[in-house]
Amino acid sequence: MTLASEDAVLSPPAPFQSSIMQIEPQWIDYNGHLNMAYYNVMFDRAIDELWVQFGIGPTYMKERHGSTFTAECHVRYLREIHLGDPVQVSILLVGADEKRLHTFEELRHATEGWLSATSENMTIHIDMKTRKTAPFPPDIRARIEAIADAHRGIARPEGLGRRIAMPSK
Repeated sequence: MTLASEDAVLSPPAPFQSSIMQIEPQWIDYNGHLNMAYYNVMFDRAIDELWVQFGIGPTYMKERHGSTFTAECHVRYLREIHLGDPVQVSILLVGADEKRLHTFEELRHATEGWLSATSENMTIHIDMKTRKTAPFPPDIRARIEAIADAHRGIARPEGLGRRIAMPSK
C-alpha cells in the first residue's frame, strides 16, 4: 500500500459514502414500499463501513474488546423507496469526544440523487468486558479526530438537530 492510499484509508472523502445497496424483497411492506425498520438496517450497514475506517469494526471488538452502541436515533422518512431502487448513504461526523460519536446520515437514491431519509445518531463507545462506556483508545481517537477535522468544513445539512413536535399554529 502506498502512502497516498494509506492516507485515503485514514481520511476518507468527506462526507463518507457507503457502498451502493439494493432493497431486499422481504423488506417491502403491504404498502408497496420499504418498511420503516429497514431504513435503519441500511443506515446501520453504512455505519459499519465507516466504523471499519475508524478501526472500530468487528476485528476491533474481537481483538480489543471494544465496540459501539447506539444511544439515540432520530429517523426522518422523506420519500418512498421501492424494490429495485439502488441506495447509498452519506455520513457526516457532526461531533466526537472521548466516548461519543454524533453522526448525521442521508439515504439517497444512488442514481437519481434524491433524498429518501435521514438518521441522526449518538453512538457511545463500550468496553465489552465491562459493558460500560469507556474512552476510545488513543490510536482510534486520532483516526476519529482526523475524520472529524475533514468533516468540520462541510455545511450542516437541513434537519440536523431537529426535534419531534407538533407544528405551531
